[in-house]
Amino acid sequence: MESSTRRQATRQKLYEAAVTLIAEQGFSATTVDEIAERAGVAKGTVYYNFASKSVLFEELLRHGVGLLTASLRDAARRTDERGGSKVDALDAMIRAGLVFIDQYPAFTQLYVAELWRTNRAWQSTLAVVRQEAVAVVEGVLRGAVEGGELSDEIDVPLTAAALVGMVLVAALDWQAFQPERSLDDVHAALSLLLQGRVGGGQPLTGKA
Repeated sequence: MESSTRRQATRQKLYEAAVTLIAEQGFSATTVDEIAERAGVAKGTVYYNFASKSVLFEELLRHGVGLLTASLRDAARRTDERGGSKVDALDAMIRAGLVFIDQYPAFTQLYVAELWRTNRAWQSTLAVVRQEAVAVVEGVLRGAVEGGELSDEIDVPLTAAALVGMVLVAALDWQAFQPERSLDDVHAALSLLLQGRVGGGQPLTGKA
């Protein structure tokens, strides 16, 4: 019987192999044989852990977005623990998102591509895990509105989705077209957008 720890390690290897191959050549062109070979396991090991290639990819999306959601929650919690504002927490979450995307660029490319497809078996799973990530941002935004840090005119669900989308697209643009820029540089630019300073207005936190 394979131990839980060992099975998790095997699944992680399969996730990494699958995400790399699918990012390189697409889902349809990637075979289970190639995934097994890239992961350094037998083909049977893939089917032992996942019923099919589609199930593997669905679980890969769930796993990856779960990691992103956890990092966003952690950033908000750490900001709260040190007495930061809700806008500070949003800023920390932007940075956490950039760090995640910098660490998992192939996964992020796949995730963004899959968001726009409508004919996939895993579409409902993707919608659920996406909402879990956006809900973390929604919760902090609601806290900011309730605490008077942000205007109560804000459409919280749409703003949360916009913030997540901003980080995803800006980070992919950074990696594809401006790779010479540092993570700190990209974070600083997005932070200005969050703080409302781009249009020359006062920052949302009330700081100079």
